Amino acid sequence: MRLKRYFLAAPAILIVLGALFLFLKPEDSSQTVSRAKERTPKRRPQALTKSAANLYFADKDNFFLIAETRTLARPGEPEEFGKVIFQALEKGPSARLTRTIPTGASVRALYLGENGTAVIDLSESVSENHPGGCKTELLTVYSLVNSLVLNIPEIDSVKILIGGREAMTLAGHMDLRFPFKANMLLVR
Repeated sequence: MRLKRYFLAAPAILIVLGALFLFLKPEDSSQTVSRAKERTPKRRPQALTKSAANLYFADKDNFFLIAETRTLARPGEPEEFGKVIFQALEKGPSARLTRTIPTGASVRALYLGENGTAVIDLSESVSENHPGGCKTELLTVYSLVNSLVLNIPEIDSVKILIGGREAMTLAGHMDLRFPFKANMLLVR
């Protein structure tokens, strides 16, 4: 008997819901979009500011890192400023210093975790074009790490990926599986 009532009530409920759907006019989508725009705060494009940054390049003997101060465009987001710093490192030094990032290397992505660790994904050319050698690889890694950590307050450490994947090493010597903190012992 109960089952019979459910079978009789189900079509009646569907008819009532169908009638409500037909008689209630849905809101025009253009009105919905305009109301959403009214509620969304307008974002003004942020003006790029310029600021001094210390970029770390190798000395002429490839033993230490030396800071070279440059004036760089500083976007509002720390990740974007990190990309600007990498591009400046890749261009090389302007003084008597030695480049640390191989030519043709680029940033595929850079993001900042909540714990202050920046993850930078570099193109494969950073490994393919690296000259090799233990000391040169050490200077490459810390040129990048020091330049990011010491210029961007939101970054405490840097994790390096190559080609979108975790790499064991850059060129056979430095273990890249863990994030790096700045190393001031290499700076002169």
